[in-house]
Amino acid sequence: MTSAPSRPTSLRHQLARRKPIEQLQAEAAAGVNGEPLRRSLGVWHLTMISVGATLGTGILVVLGTAVPLAGPAVWISFVLAGVAALLSALSYAEMAGAVPTSGSSYSYTYATMGEGIAWVCGWCLVLEYAVSVAAVAVGASEYVDETLRVFGLHLPAVIAAPPGDGGLVNLPAAVLVLLATAVLLPGARESAWANTLMVVVKIALLVFFVVVAFTAFSSQNFAPLAPMGAAGVTAAASRLFFSYIGFDAASTAGEEAKDPRRDLPRAIIASIAIVTTLYILVAVAAIGARPWTSFSSDEASLVRIVVEVTGQPVVALVFSIGAVIAIASVVLTVLYGQTRILLTMARDGMVPPVFGSVSHRTGTPVANTLIVGVVVAVAAALVPLGELADATSIGTLVAFALVNVSVMVLRRTRPDLERSYRVPLFPVVPVLGTLCCVLLAVFLGAGTWIAFGLWMVAGAVLYLAYGRRRSTLR
Repeated sequence: MTSAPSRPTSLRHQLARRKPIEQLQAEAAAGVNGEPLRRSLGVWHLTMISVGATLGTGILVVLGTAVPLAGPAVWISFVLAGVAALLSALSYAEMAGAVPTSGSSYSYTYATMGEGIAWVCGWCLVLEYAVSVAAVAVGASEYVDETLRVFGLHLPAVIAAPPGDGGLVNLPAAVLVLLATAVLLPGARESAWANTLMVVVKIALLVFFVVVAFTAFSSQNFAPLAPMGAAGVTAAASRLFFSYIGFDAASTAGEEAKDPRRDLPRAIIASIAIVTTLYILVAVAAIGARPWTSFSSDEASLVRIVVEVTGQPVVALVFSIGAVIAIASVVLTVLYGQTRILLTMARDGMVPPVFGSVSHRTGTPVANTLIVGVVVAVAAALVPLGELADATSIGTLVAFALVNVSVMVLRRTRPDLERSYRVPLFPVVPVLGTLCCVLLAVFLGAGTWIAFGLWMVAGAVLYLAYGRRRSTLR
C-alpha cells in the first residue's frame, strides 16, 4: 500500500520546479506502466500530420468571416498570420529537436520555465486543440449542406446548427468528430496513412479551386484594397491565425517518430511553407473571382465561387465532398494532438491517470481518445463557430509565445545540449515571434479575453485541487 503524495511546503517552490530534459526522455522511453508509444512515423508521415492539421481550416471554414474584416487585403492578413506562425514554427523546430517528447510546448516549458508555466501552457493547449477540432467540425456542416443542395435537398436548421446559430444541434459536426475518433483507435501508423490520403485530396482540391477561380479573375475586385484600414487587416490576421495552429501537431508525435531529432524540425518547417503558399494563392484567387462584399460567414464561400464560375452543380458536388474530406483530415490530426498532450500531462500527474493509459494491443491511449472524442463532439454540436475560432486563437497565441521564450531560456541554461536544429538569427527570431503573438492577441475581442480569463481561473483551480498534490516531480 503506497502512501499519499506529500504536499509541497511551498507553492512558489513547486511552481518554479523544472523537469530535467533527461527525465522527460527517460519517461517517454519507459512509457506508462512499461508500455511506450510505438515509433512508426517517418518524416513524410510527420509532415502530412502537420499539413493535415493545418491546411484547409482557414480557407474552407474561416475565410468567410475574415474577408468582411480585411476586405480584398485578406491575403495580406494571411501573410501576417503566416509570418507570425513561421517565427514560432522555427522555435518549435528547435525545441522539437532538443526535447523530442509527445508533450509539445507543455514539455518544453516544463523543462525551461517550471511547473507553473507548464501548467498554464498545457491548459492553453487543451483549449487550443479541443476547441479547434470542434470549430473545424462545425464548418464541415456547411459543406455537407452544399453537397445535399445538388440533389435539391437541405439540412434542417434544427440538426445543422447549434443553439446560438438558430438550430438545436450540429449533428454533422458531431458525427465527423466521432468518425475521426474511431480512425485514431487502431494505431498511429494506420491513422497516419488515412490522414496522408486525405491531405493529398485536399491539396488537389485547393489547386483545382485556384485554377477555376483564376479563369474569372478581375483585378477590379481588389479596389479599395483595405476598406477597413490597417486595423481591419490586423483583426482579420488575428482570426486567421487560427488557420495555422496545426503545424505544432507534429511535435506531439515526438514519441512515435522514428527519428524525432532529425525529422520533427524538417516536418514543421516544410508544412508551414506548404500551407502558407496555398493559403495566399487561394485567398487571391477567391477575391479575384468574387467581390469582397459578397462574402459572409454563413456560407461555404469556395463552393459558391466554383458554382458561379463553372455553372455546373455537379462540380459543386465533387468540391463539397472533397472539402468534407479536407476538413476531416484537420479534425483527425488535431484530435490526435490533443490526446498526446493529455497523455503527457497524465504521466506528470497533472490530469487523471486514465488519460495516460496505453493499450498493449494498439499502442495508443484508447480511453483518452474516447473521452476526448466524446467531449469534443458535444462541443462541436452545441457551440457556434465564431466563438470557437476566437477561443482557439488566444490559447494558441499564448502557447506559441511561451515556446519562443523557452528557446531563449534553454539556450541560456543548457547551451551545450544536443540540438538537431537551431533557430536562425537568434535571438531576433524568437523575440519577434513573441511580439507577433502578443500583438495578434491584443486584437482579439474583449469577450474572447473574458472567456480566456475564466478558462485560466478554472485551470488554476484544477491545478491547486489536483495537479499540485499529484505532480510526479518531487
